[in-house]
Amino acid sequence: MTENERPSFEEALKELESIVERLEDAEITLEESVELYEKGLELSKFCNEILEKAELRIEQVNEAQE
Repeated sequence: MTENERPSFEEALKELESIVERLEDAEITLEESVELYEKGLELSKFCNEILEKAELRIEQVNEAQE
């Protein structure tokens, strides 16, 4: 995922929710399931990185206030 392709955190989370719903569908093929799983992992990693950066920023702000 390049910088221009990166969704916002909220968009990525919404897409992850959509992927989970699609994976729960009994009519989905194995190949489609694997593709969705891979995309979900990528989005999950992206969201985790954003959350870690936000946590670091919050810690830095708190330390600066002490």
